[in-house]
Amino acid sequence: MIYVVEDDASIRELVVYTLQSTGFEVNGFDNGNDFLTAVKVKIPELVLLDIMLPGQDGISLLKLLRASSTTKKLPVIMVTAKGTEYDKVIGLDSGADDYVSKPFGMMELVSRIKALLRRTKSQDDEKGKVYSVGNLSLDTKKHIVKADGAEILLTFKEFELLYMLMKNEENVLTREQILSSIWNYEFDGETRTVDVHVRTLRQKLGECGNMIETVRGVGYRIGGNR
Repeated sequence: MIYVVEDDASIRELVVYTLQSTGFEVNGFDNGNDFLTAVKVKIPELVLLDIMLPGQDGISLLKLLRASSTTKKLPVIMVTAKGTEYDKVIGLDSGADDYVSKPFGMMELVSRIKALLRRTKSQDDEKGKVYSVGNLSLDTKKHIVKADGAEILLTFKEFELLYMLMKNEENVLTREQILSSIWNYEFDGETRTVDVHVRTLRQKLGECGNMIETVRGVGYRIGGNR
């Protein structure tokens, strides 16, 4: 089940129709209150959430989802107005897993949704393995990250980013590699997506965040001695 939260009826109906035609079960909502009520009844597999909504906006709704233990790991794709980098950054900072900008192509949207659901299922099915770098540990099966012994709450994308860095300890990962692997689209010069996630990841990890090193002009790596 996918929930589409969009107050523009024409866009909402088109998205719902397209996703249903692709084989998804979909519910559409034109406001945050109805959406939150529906979430209490049934938690969806993924949410497509517009930022500009009447009443509570998309960022406020996203923060509520991330603050709840039942929806903190729910995959969320934010919808922003074209060219509004500020909205994208705020959305990513607040815990969005991905974003699309209006106007967007239906096939691109379906591709983004399928990719995010695939990665979610892949991590859920992965056999338990614990990676450790310095005082930082990541459990792939339990989806738990601990820094200096304290459990750290990460969004799905932040978890994927940290997992990718730790799995490739001491190796430099380019922004292109990270975008292609985690966001499933080719590098288009929009490095801000990766940079914002690295910044929030560092903040959440506290002292352990210092192990994530920026390799100027290339990308990032993680190492226990940094």
